[in-house]
Amino acid sequence: MTKSALRQHFLAQRRSLSAEDIEGRSVQISNQLFSLFLTNTTSGNLHIFLPIVRQNEVNTWHIVHRIWQDFPAIRIAVSVSNTITNQLSHYVLTPETSLIVNGWGVPEPRPEDGCAIAIDQLDIVLVPLLAFDLHGHRVGYGKGYYDRFLVQCRPDCQKIGLSLFNPIDLIADTEPTDIRLNACITPEQTYWFTRELSF
Repeated sequence: MTKSALRQHFLAQRRSLSAEDIEGRSVQISNQLFSLFLTNTTSGNLHIFLPIVRQNEVNTWHIVHRIWQDFPAIRIAVSVSNTITNQLSHYVLTPETSLIVNGWGVPEPRPEDGCAIAIDQLDIVLVPLLAFDLHGHRVGYGKGYYDRFLVQCRPDCQKIGLSLFNPIDLIADTEPTDIRLNACITPEQTYWFTRELSF
């Protein structure tokens, strides 16, 4: 299937999930992330997306709150979207951070109140997606914000997708410039696309 067809299909699949489904799957994803990637982590910079509730996205607040509680040396970063340049800028997220919801429903820090963090400081990026395939390619909403962001990350920055659904075999219209994931976590299991993971 093409990215466009997959986008429509998985948006419909997401809409069919209840709030209880989303919460249950989100907790399973969070538990896998901590058991596989963050159990022995003492420090570093982790970029996370905050969920668009109306789009039934993975509830990443489970991850955020556990890091704040159990891994205080891990610094969390989140993005702010610039709709003029179509670029993301990145800011530290703390329990004291004031958030506003942008036009797409994404909670974002106020740049004027935030502490900026450079892309080359990021060690792990948790990547939102609608669908992914067995080769580590992903389908997002189609605006390209994360594509432009991920290409700027360090080569050793780990890109880990979070998906409410299992993968499809193949996304038909990937491009050579598409940035592949290192791994993707679903409620049922983690799919690995490279074993060279470290934090």
